[in-house]
Amino acid sequence: MPPPRSERGTRFAVVGNPGNRRVALFSAAVRAAGLPGPRVVPWLDVLRDGGAEFAGEETVRVDSPGEDPEVDRLLRDVTDPARVEGSARWYRRFTAAARTLTGGRTLDDADDLAVLFDKRRCHAVLREAGVPVPESPTSGPGAPEVRGWEDVRALMREHRLPRVFLKLAHGSSASGVLAIDTASGGRIRATTSVERTDDGRLFNSLRLRRHHDEREIAAVVDALAPDGLHLERWLPKAAVGGRTCDLRVVVVAGRATHAVARTSRSPMTNLHLGGERGDLAAVRAAVEAAGGDWAGMLAVCERAAACFPRTLCVGVDLLPAVGWRRCAVGEVNAFGDLLPRLTGLPGSGAEGLDTYAAQVRAALRTDPAPVPPHDPRTPHAVTTAAAAPAAAVPAVRA
Repeated sequence: MPPPRSERGTRFAVVGNPGNRRVALFSAAVRAAGLPGPRVVPWLDVLRDGGAEFAGEETVRVDSPGEDPEVDRLLRDVTDPARVEGSARWYRRFTAAARTLTGGRTLDDADDLAVLFDKRRCHAVLREAGVPVPESPTSGPGAPEVRGWEDVRALMREHRLPRVFLKLAHGSSASGVLAIDTASGGRIRATTSVERTDDGRLFNSLRLRRHHDEREIAAVVDALAPDGLHLERWLPKAAVGGRTCDLRVVVVAGRATHAVARTSRSPMTNLHLGGERGDLAAVRAAVEAAGGDWAGMLAVCERAAACFPRTLCVGVDLLPAVGWRRCAVGEVNAFGDLLPRLTGLPGSGAEGLDTYAAQVRAALRTDPAPVPPHDPRTPHAVTTAAAAPAAAVPAVRA
C-alpha cells in the first residue's frame, strides 16, 4: 500500500461557508488525521471573484453552499432563504461556479455535480446503469417538459400512475415536494411542506399540509413549474415499528460506509418534517427475517455511487419495498454526508470513523487517478427536454 499522501506534502482545502457545521466537521476530521486544518475558501469569495485557484498539492473538497443567506441571495436572487422560488437560477449559477474552481485535486467533480443536482438527469443515468429506480416519465432524452398541473395530470393518466412524488428538478430537503395520491371518484390528496401565501409566493414550512382541493394543488404546482419538475411513481415503502422507512447510505470511495434509517408516519421521512432516526439494527433484522439481502441493498447503493466515479462521496436514498425483498434508489445526493456522530458500518472499513473522517482517510490513501476528458457518449451526457433547474433550500418557516 502506498504511504499516506500526508507524508508527501498533501494539504486540504475546502470550498464552503466559514462557520458552517459541515466545514467545521470536515476541518476537525483533517486535524484528527494529524494534518493542518484545511484552507477554507468561502463560497462568497468564489461567487464575487469569479472563481478560485488551488495549488497542485492541495486536495480540494467542494462543500454545500447552503445555510448562508448572502450566498443564497447571490445564487437565487431572493432575500428570504425560506422562499422556494429561484431554484433554476440557483442551479445555473452554482454549477457554473463549480466549474471556476481550478487546480489542485478535487474530490467532487463539476460534471458529476451538474447531474446530481438535476433529478431528471440523475434518474436517467441510474436507470441506464441498471440501478433500480422508481418509474418516471420525466427523465432521459426526449422526456416531456412539465409546464404545470395539466401536464402532471396528463402524465399520471398516460403512465397509469395514481400515486406520485412530484419534485423540483434540482431541490433537496423536501423543498417543493408533493406526494400526490388519487383515487376513484375524483378524490385527490397532496401532502407537502410548501406554504402558498395569498399573493402566490411559496415558502418551505416545518409543518406538512394536506390538500384535497385540486384547485389549490394546481396553484402550487403551476407556481413551481418554471423551476423544472420531476415526476416519479410513489413506491409503497416497508415499515418498522409501524412507521414507513427509508435509508440514507453514505458511499465513500466506492464502499457503503455509513447508514441511517429514517422513519415517519407521513410520506416524507426528512427529520425536519417530523421524521425520526430509526433503529438500523431493527431494520437489518427485518430485512433478514423476510429473506431479504442486506448486503445486496448496500451493493445497490454502491452501484448508484459508481455512476459518479469522479466524486469521492455521495449519499444514496434507498427505498426498501414492502416485504423488504426489493428496493429502489430514490435519489443520490452530492452533499448527503451530514450525519454527525454516526460511525461506520461493521465490515465497511470505516468502523469508528464518522463520514468526514472516512473521506479524509480515503483521500489520503488514494493516489489521484488521471481523469479522462469528458466523453459526451457517457451516461453523464443524458439530458432532458426541460432545462429549468432548482436547488437545495434548507431554510424553512416555523
